[in-house]
Amino acid sequence: MPDRVVFYLEGPSPGIDLLIQSVEITCTCPNELETGIANAGGENISLNPKFDDYLKNWSGRGCKIALHDSMGNGKVLPQSGKFFASATERLQSWNGIQQEITGRVQRKVAYDVAAVVRVFGNNITSTDVRATLWVQTPNSRDQYIGIANVQATDKDWVQLQGKFLLNASPSKVVIYIEGPPSGVDILIDSFVVKQAQKISSSPPPPAENLSYGFNIIENNNLSNGTNGWFPLGSCTLGVGTGSPHIVPPMARDPLGPSQPLTGRYILATNRTETWMGPAQMITDKVKLFHTYQVSAWVKIGSRATGAQIVNVALGVDNQWVNGGQVEISDDRWHEIGGSFRIEKQAEKITVYVQGPAPSVDLMVAGLQVFPVDRRARLRYLRTQTDKIRKRDITLKFLGSSSSGIFVKVKQMQNSFPFGTCISRTNIDNEDFVDFFVKNFNWAVFGNELKWYWTEPQQGNFNYRDADELLDFCKSHNIETRGHCIFWEVQDSVQHWVQSLNKHDMMAAVHNRLTGLLTRYKGKFRHYDVNNEMLHGSFYQDHLGKDIRADMFKNANKLDPSALLFVNDYHIEDGCDARSSPEKYVEQILQLQEQGAPVGGVGIQGHIDCPVGPIVCSALDKIGILGLPIWFTELDVSSINEHVRADDLEVMLREAYAHPAVEGIMLWGFWEMFMCRDNSHLVNAEGEINEAGKRYLALKQEWLAHASGQIDEKSEFRFRGFQGTYEVQIVNGSKTTSKTFIVEKGDTPVEISIDL
Repeated sequence: MPDRVVFYLEGPSPGIDLLIQSVEITCTCPNELETGIANAGGENISLNPKFDDYLKNWSGRGCKIALHDSMGNGKVLPQSGKFFASATERLQSWNGIQQEITGRVQRKVAYDVAAVVRVFGNNITSTDVRATLWVQTPNSRDQYIGIANVQATDKDWVQLQGKFLLNASPSKVVIYIEGPPSGVDILIDSFVVKQAQKISSSPPPPAENLSYGFNIIENNNLSNGTNGWFPLGSCTLGVGTGSPHIVPPMARDPLGPSQPLTGRYILATNRTETWMGPAQMITDKVKLFHTYQVSAWVKIGSRATGAQIVNVALGVDNQWVNGGQVEISDDRWHEIGGSFRIEKQAEKITVYVQGPAPSVDLMVAGLQVFPVDRRARLRYLRTQTDKIRKRDITLKFLGSSSSGIFVKVKQMQNSFPFGTCISRTNIDNEDFVDFFVKNFNWAVFGNELKWYWTEPQQGNFNYRDADELLDFCKSHNIETRGHCIFWEVQDSVQHWVQSLNKHDMMAAVHNRLTGLLTRYKGKFRHYDVNNEMLHGSFYQDHLGKDIRADMFKNANKLDPSALLFVNDYHIEDGCDARSSPEKYVEQILQLQEQGAPVGGVGIQGHIDCPVGPIVCSALDKIGILGLPIWFTELDVSSINEHVRADDLEVMLREAYAHPAVEGIMLWGFWEMFMCRDNSHLVNAEGEINEAGKRYLALKQEWLAHASGQIDEKSEFRFRGFQGTYEVQIVNGSKTTSKTFIVEKGDTPVEISIDL
C-alpha cells in the first residue's frame, strides 16, 4: 500500500488559471479495490490482445512492429482472428513487442500470461522466445521478471504460458516478448494477461492396498532362467553365477528380514548401444503417486576402458525416468540404489538397466523395485530425533521452599537453524515477510550475492540488493549464509569473465574475493566458496588445479570468522554418478590436503521422491569427515501437495534425526519464487498449502513442553530441544514466569532459576 496518495488537476498552458467548482472521489466497491479482485472473472488486462484494432496499445521494444494477415507467400497465417503482429528489424535479443500495463495490474495478485508465438527469418528453425516483465519501482529501481519461455519454430504457432506476481507497488509496468537472436522476427498471434484463477487443492492420493517391500520385478532371482526378462535392443541375455548373496545395504532396512540372494545374475552381451540391457514391463504393477525404491548389484565386463556409468532407468511412455546411477571403474560388484514415482497414468512402463559403452558386458543381480513404507521409517526417526536433538535438562529453583510448587515449561523457539532462500523483491510483500520471520531463523539470498549479480559488467557493481537484504535480516535477528563467492559451472559465469586471459582472470578472481569479503566481513556466518565443483570446472580449467584451494585459503584470510563450505547437488539421492557421496568425500579430502580450510559440507537437496535409507546412507558416508553438514537448498516437487508434504516430511525428519546435520535451508517457500515448479509451501496469494501445513506441524512437534511438581531438591527434570523456554511457577495463588535458554549440546545441563 502507498504511504501517500495525491490527486490533482492539471492541463492548461502556463498563465491560464484553473478554476475548480468541486471534486468528488467515490469508491463504489471498496472490498474489490482493497483485496485486488477487480480483474477476477477472466477480464483481460492486456489491451487489443488479438490485434483486432490493428497495432493500437502495442509498440516496439528497440525495434519496429508490423501487422500482417499473412507472411511467407501465404505460408504463415493467423492461428485465430484476422491479423497477427511481428517484431522486426531486431538487433538485440531483448528487442520485441511490448505493452504498458501500469494501473491495470495489482500487487500481491497472481496473473496468468498466455501468448501464441512463432519465429520467422532466414536460417532459423528453432529458438527460445520469452515473456518478460519490466517493472520500475517508485524509487526508480528497475526489475526484470521472467514470466515464461518456450522453444518456438518457424513451422507452427506454439503456446507461451506463465505466471507472475508483483510484491511491491510499481510506478510503471511493461510486459514484452523477447529472446531470439538478432535478425529473427518474432510473430505474435495473441497475448492475454488475466488474473490467475485459484486452483483447488489436490485431494490425497487414493489409498492402495500395497504390499510394502514386495518386489514387483518378476523372476529377479533368475530361478527360471531369463523368463520375464527381455533384451532392450539387439543384445543377448544369459544367466551367470557368482554375484553377492547379501541384499544391498540401502535396501536392508526397508525390506526387513529377507532371504539371501541366489548368487545368480543376468548377463547382457553383444551390446551395440549404451541403452541396451535387460528389461521388464511393469505397467500394471506401478501405482500412481507411490514412491518406489530401486536396489541391485551391478558389474561390468573386462572390455571397459575408463569409468562407466550404469543406470537403472524407466521408460514411461516416451519419457526417461532415472531410477539410480553408479560409476564403475573396476571389476567389482557395486550397489546401485535410487527411487522413482509416477504421477500421471502411463500406457507403458518399462524398467531396464543400461549405461556402459557399447561392447561392454553388463551384469545385474537381485534387481528389486518395491513400494516404500514411509510410516515405519518415520516411527524410527521420531525415536532417533529424541536421542539426537534432545538433552536432559534440570531446572534448579533457588530462593524458595519447593513445597507445593507446580511448574509448566513451554518452549517458545527452537534455535536449530531452519532457514530459507529469499530475494530482494520478496521483502516488499508484507505477507511473505510475516511468514518468513515467524517460521525461519536463517536466510540465504537466491541471486543477490552471486558474482553475476554483484558485477554483471566488469567494474559495474551492484551491492544494493544484498545490502538491503542483510539490513532486513539483521533487523529481524536472522542469521545469513553467503551464497556464493564463485560458481564453477561455466554457464553461470559472466561473459566478461569468460573472455579474460589467464592473468586478467586471476586478477578478477582476486578482486572478487577481496571486494566481497572485505565489504561483508563478519556479516555472513557461512560462505559457499565455489559452487558445484563436482559438476563444473571453469576456474580450474582456466587457472589451474590449485585455484580451488586458493579460493578457500584467501577467503579464510579475508574473513576468518566465516565457515567455508563446499556445496553441490544430487549427493543424497543416488541419481547422479558424478556426485556420489564417495566422490564428494574424495573431493573434500583433496582440498584439505592442499590446505583448504573447508569448514562445512553443503548438500543442496533438490530431490524427488526421497527414500529415507538412501538419504541416510549418503549422510553417514559424508559424516565420516567430521564436518558439519547442512542441507543448503532443500526443495521437493510434486503436483499433488499431499505427496509434496510427505516428501518434505521425509527430508526434514531424516536431516533432523542425523547427528552430522547442523542446519536445514529450504530453497524458498512462496509460489512463483521457487526454482522448481510444484515445490512451494505457500500459494502465490498467501494461502498455506498442505506442504506448508506439514512444515509448521513439524516445527510445533520440535518444541518441548513439560509440567509437574518441583521435587524435594527444588528441581524439575525433563528432556528438551535447544532454544528459548518460558517456565510458569505456580505457588499457591501466585504465578510467576521466567525465561531461560538451552544451548546446543548432548550432555545433561543444569539451569538455575532464582525465585
